[in-house]
Amino acid sequence: MKKIPLILFVTLLFLLSPWCNAKKTTTQYPVVLVHGLMGFDNLLGIDYFYNIATILEKDGTLVFTPAVSAINSSEVRGEQLLTQIESILALTSAKKVNLIGHSQGAQTARYVASIRPDLIASVTSVGGANYGSGIIDLINKELTPGSQAEYTTRLVFDAFGGVISLLSGNSQLPQNTLGAINSLSTQGAATFNQKYPEGLPKNECEQGNMLASNGVYYFSWSGTETLTNILDLSDLSMLFGSLFILGHSDGLISRCSSHLGHVIKDDYKMNHLDEINQFIGLHSFREVDPVELYRSHVTRLQKLGL
Repeated sequence: MKKIPLILFVTLLFLLSPWCNAKKTTTQYPVVLVHGLMGFDNLLGIDYFYNIATILEKDGTLVFTPAVSAINSSEVRGEQLLTQIESILALTSAKKVNLIGHSQGAQTARYVASIRPDLIASVTSVGGANYGSGIIDLINKELTPGSQAEYTTRLVFDAFGGVISLLSGNSQLPQNTLGAINSLSTQGAATFNQKYPEGLPKNECEQGNMLASNGVYYFSWSGTETLTNILDLSDLSMLFGSLFILGHSDGLISRCSSHLGHVIKDDYKMNHLDEINQFIGLHSFREVDPVELYRSHVTRLQKLGL
């Protein structure tokens, strides 16, 4: 008879264990994933942050993946994001959100945190273009204002961004190729950083402060390898992109440009797409699963009370 209470106790622990595990990785504030240039929330059934929101939600985290313009300036995208954040807060009754932005999504998130820090608990840059992109500089160099090249580039990429938004169910979002190029060029990023400096290290490529003067926590991580999985054909585009960037990069963004706030790690064996678990989860077997980086970071935020 003495064994019965013990059996019941063990059974109760087993039944409650999923709830206990979920609670351990639940943040105080919702997590909002912000896509980058030519990105989307969900395109024909494929998430931009592939399988990441699904796993985090299974862990017990409240996650939102809003869509902003696929191609536009970081300020315009930031205003779009702010509107959606206000809706998320109204829906959840939360006071703040944790923003995780990839590529241009980092600038987009930083803009919101700068103008409305009262709504933002943290900003995390994943392969973020915080100091611009050398590839964008090369493109911008060829686009003389008023030239045929500028007109054609704007026409083609505005249309491409429109198709992305249409297929992802967000056809109402405006596209502005020149606005995006201005935000992501080195010079444009420098101007952006003067307006919205929170979270930046004192000098490029250095470690920044985790907690900024506006009361928002800032973090970043990125990769420095392009060919990571023989089965992933998208790696070739990352390799090609890296040829035009000085120093180590993830194929689109240099290691130093990715730095923001507390740099968790800037040399994962990942390229720009691996950082969001694309293409369909293919990544280096010699590196941690990208999804685990997000899970670990959610735990980090939870321990900070965010």
